[in-house]
Amino acid sequence: MYIIDFRKPIHVHFIGIGGISMSGLAEILIDRHFTASGSDMRASDITGHLTKIGAHIVIGQRAENITDDINLVVYTAAIHAENEEFAAAKNKGIPRMSRAALLGQIMDNYARSIAVSGTHGKTTTTSMLTHILLQGQLDPTVSVGGMLDRIGGNIRVGQSDVFLTEACEYTNSFLEFHPLYSIILNVEEDHMDFFKDIEDIKHSFHTFASQTAEDGLIIINGDMPHTEAVLQGLPQKSVTFGLAPQNDYTAADISYDTQGNGSYTLVVDGNAVTRVSLKVKGQHNVSNSLAAIACAQAIGLPMEQILAGLLSFGGTHRRFEYKGNIGDVIVVDDYAHHPTEIQATINAAKEYPHDDLWIVFQPHTYTRTKAFLTHFAEVLSQADHVVLADIYAAREPDTGLVSSMDIVRLLEKAGTDVYYFPTFTEIEEFLLKNVRGHDLLITMGAGNVVEIGEDLLKK
Repeated sequence: MYIIDFRKPIHVHFIGIGGISMSGLAEILIDRHFTASGSDMRASDITGHLTKIGAHIVIGQRAENITDDINLVVYTAAIHAENEEFAAAKNKGIPRMSRAALLGQIMDNYARSIAVSGTHGKTTTTSMLTHILLQGQLDPTVSVGGMLDRIGGNIRVGQSDVFLTEACEYTNSFLEFHPLYSIILNVEEDHMDFFKDIEDIKHSFHTFASQTAEDGLIIINGDMPHTEAVLQGLPQKSVTFGLAPQNDYTAADISYDTQGNGSYTLVVDGNAVTRVSLKVKGQHNVSNSLAAIACAQAIGLPMEQILAGLLSFGGTHRRFEYKGNIGDVIVVDDYAHHPTEIQATINAAKEYPHDDLWIVFQPHTYTRTKAFLTHFAEVLSQADHVVLADIYAAREPDTGLVSSMDIVRLLEKAGTDVYYFPTFTEIEEFLLKNVRGHDLLITMGAGNVVEIGEDLLKK
């Protein structure tokens, strides 16, 4: 494998530089005096920002973008061998490296690296930790998979030895990492277009945990059924967090304010420590905050800075994000695209004052929809009204084996008030006529369903 010497800057070209993670890596390298270029299919605020700080960006991916002065080409899992730029780099003998491999090599240059993994909650927990680390004045470098207002985007380039990033299991990307602190939030079936089954996923997380530094710490959810399998035979120290009382870090006396924000008594090793107040909603965020606290304490931050950092965190974009009001109707957007995530969002909504709950759901990928078809119907049936949009294909072709109508039919059998429309325009027209009073409207999914709520607010 090609190894970058970060003391000797080179010219790195990113195929898909406008992506949320790729752009962050480019910004880190630019700060290290590397030459960064890249291509993307369309211009965006992200590509505009990179251009301002010195990146050379072209729109459109063509073979001629791979010039002879490029020393390394970085690509994502979405790039295939037939991509013009990838093929041109191969023909020219230019080294090629995956996004995850580059991120892993960057992490190796920081003494105190933190990798946040799990099927759900990575962006929120990484964001919580970002607020805590900044409160503790640790000047971290941060790569987060969403837009975080506190750092003005998805990347923060610090000057200390602390590096914080999300660690995604898809295509085993996180197996490129060797962090000092490994956080494992949960292990569930997902990305079944890559993994064979839950045993395959458990093995992947076990391997990730095994790559934690020998003097590091594994911070793992003790509530899940796979904790022992992930930790089995590993010599590294570990601590558990979760809502069950036997965990090393747990929460007692959980309550919610009138806006659904949680608070609880922090219990560590069986001893009540202090009261923790959050400005985010739902029991799942109580659990996420426990993981963040365990990591922050391991780093050595005092509790008062940890508490202040958590209290300053009001959520990230697309995670139960308040978008506005249409009269008295509250419009919220959420990234949930897995049944467990949807359940967590519905639980959070129950603590939020409203009349009827409307969910506009856009399934994400055909393989995920097919794998969790009945589970999607089970969790969505808890809403008062459900509107289905077409499946967001993302990286996948339409196999014709599953559609949103399959979810609709299951919800109809369950007696749920459910509707399907093939276009966003039809969905918006229907909602304007039918959502009323103090209803709560949540647009939900990892695709572009957020546009529905935003269009309604404009209208």
